[in-house]
Amino acid sequence: MDVPAVAEYARGLPGVTYVEENLFTCSQDTQDRMKEAIKRENLTRVVVAACTPRTHEPLFQETLRDAGLNKYLFEMANIRNQCSWVHSKEKEKATEKAKDLVRMAIARANLIQPLPQPSIPVNHDALVIGGGISGMTAALGLADQGFHTHLVEQSDELGGNARRLLQTWRGEDIAANIKEMVEAVTNHPRIDIYTGGTVKEASGFVGNFETTISHNGSEKTIEHGAIVVAVGAEEYQPTEYLFGQDNRIVTHLGLDDALRRGDPAVKGAGTAVFIQCVGSREPDRPYCSKVCCTHTMKSALELKKLNPDMDIYVLYRDIRTYGQREALYRKAREQGVIFIHYSVDEKPRVEKEGENISVTAKDPILGRDIKISADLLVLAAAIVPRDNESLAQLFKLPLNEDGFFMEAHAKLRPVDFATDGIFLAGMAHYPKPIEESIAQAKAAASRASVALAQDRITVEGAVSHVNQILCRGCGKCVEVCPYSAVVLEEKEAGKTVAFVHEALCKGCGACAVACPTGAASVFHYDDQEILTMVEAAFSG
Repeated sequence: MDVPAVAEYARGLPGVTYVEENLFTCSQDTQDRMKEAIKRENLTRVVVAACTPRTHEPLFQETLRDAGLNKYLFEMANIRNQCSWVHSKEKEKATEKAKDLVRMAIARANLIQPLPQPSIPVNHDALVIGGGISGMTAALGLADQGFHTHLVEQSDELGGNARRLLQTWRGEDIAANIKEMVEAVTNHPRIDIYTGGTVKEASGFVGNFETTISHNGSEKTIEHGAIVVAVGAEEYQPTEYLFGQDNRIVTHLGLDDALRRGDPAVKGAGTAVFIQCVGSREPDRPYCSKVCCTHTMKSALELKKLNPDMDIYVLYRDIRTYGQREALYRKAREQGVIFIHYSVDEKPRVEKEGENISVTAKDPILGRDIKISADLLVLAAAIVPRDNESLAQLFKLPLNEDGFFMEAHAKLRPVDFATDGIFLAGMAHYPKPIEESIAQAKAAASRASVALAQDRITVEGAVSHVNQILCRGCGKCVEVCPYSAVVLEEKEAGKTVAFVHEALCKGCGACAVACPTGAASVFHYDDQEILTMVEAAFSG
């Protein structure tokens, strides 16, 4: 793409008084030059033709604000992603397309207007849903910063899945650490705990949420400014490999329970078999559960410590002891643990032969079946999401196709939801080990504190609005709004019209599309602005 040609073309377009070509428009020195040019040339609108507004528009809007302009007097033409990258082998055509994009952006910039950014007061309390390691970490992180925190846990005690785990992969005693964490949460003066509690109703927006919880047979309404969702996940209960038909066939958590209570049957086992990827990496559950391989290595080494003469076999599809966890795999090999690969098309077979458990697997090296008589069979069961649908509906939160909660952006907003003021931590997000859950919980608490620390929050101006003269109160906008930002209100003479809560609105435009009368529209993206771009596109 010929950038100088595009810049020269822009100089001749109506309304353009100043054009500058830069190598890196987003760099700090270019931002400083942009501010100087706005003041020197008395510019009232700014168009940047560069990369994607998805990542860089806020940066340029901040530059306008620093130069004394309303941030909405800015327009961006994406000539990188939509032009130079996708037409890298067609320089002349890419240049012409870039000219079209710039012409459209300038046409719209002539019509855009400054928008107000109202502010709303902030309630400084926080709500954390889930009392496992992630939830408790987030609650402590918020409470230690001075924010009163309400911690809701569905079960009757705190700790979550970690209560059943024996050790971390580094050998740390999980039970002792959980006990210490529970005591810290319980005794913290700024944390209110609601065990046996569930969320019944929810409403509001960032800084001003209102949530009703059911607790000890009664209901309580909590007002708070931010939410951390840390409801965790659970272990898949296998339907394969005769699970549930013999108490010698257990999952990882079942084995940890047995090791904790010193079950003599485990210590006295002559042969133990681990089967990996039980319920994971299947068509209905295609993801890897991430912790299973490491858990197997740690458990196998623990069994070897209890009984060095025990024969241990690990039947696996892939070993994923990533990073420093590879040392556990190497140590298991050194101590005589035998690893046998199996394919998804030829999974191990488990049968009862009298009182014996028979495990048959095809050895890919020998090319023949191997039969193992197991005294203990451990199934590395998948981590599966809880029933998150009701919570997702209450707070308008997205779930991925596997049922886990989905963040706003994996790189840019990894612990945020698309709905402002609500954050995500732990295995509610995806399967992960304890240290990653703790890190994410601390990140979620940190992000939540950004909102809670403010007395007032500025609301975006590019939001929906309803012309109440045209509105006939049909409620179509209320039905399609994914953020519950639109409500119906009764006005004078019994007329019902739609009203937009600006703090909840994300400017997605769903209401404008659904409105049969044209009463609903979005500031900064009205029909005239969009149609002007269409006309400019064809005028070339």
